[in-house]
Amino acid sequence: MSMYTEISRDEPMIVMTRVYDAPCDLVWEAITQAAHVRRWWGGPGFSNPVCEMDVRVGGSWTHVMRFPDGTELDLDFVFLEVEKPRRLVWQHRDYEGRGDDKTASRMTVTLEDLGGKTRWTLVTRFRSMQGRDAAVEFGFTRPIEASNDRLTGYLKEMAAPAAQPNP
Repeated sequence: MSMYTEISRDEPMIVMTRVYDAPCDLVWEAITQAAHVRRWWGGPGFSNPVCEMDVRVGGSWTHVMRFPDGTELDLDFVFLEVEKPRRLVWQHRDYEGRGDDKTASRMTVTLEDLGGKTRWTLVTRFRSMQGRDAAVEFGFTRPIEASNDRLTGYLKEMAAPAAQPNP
């Protein structure tokens, strides 16, 4: 299934939804363990030389995403809510103090059990409509869609039984 994206007319937010052919526990593991996130975050050609996650309320997520052209984006988040395996909320560490940074956001992921499948919903709330519009203009949703395409394949790898040695 592809990504469904809704851009609110009335609030500074973007909502993205996708259904994965994997149980909630597996999706939760893939999105909350740095060793897994490194493998799927970003689209084709992206890498993640740094990904450290302390998934607990007040814990940090430090991430460096390297673009195919070598450009690096440093991300520094703090977790606000952790409800395994259903809800995860994080924001830029300096969300309140980012001045005129239009990209400052708070993200909420919810996972809904669909009987062996999982509905993943990401709500990204910006501090203003101008911030949300700027994010849309620079293509905020594209890398998330590409990451989730990679996650789809990675979940299949995670679910595959380990190769059994021949007797």
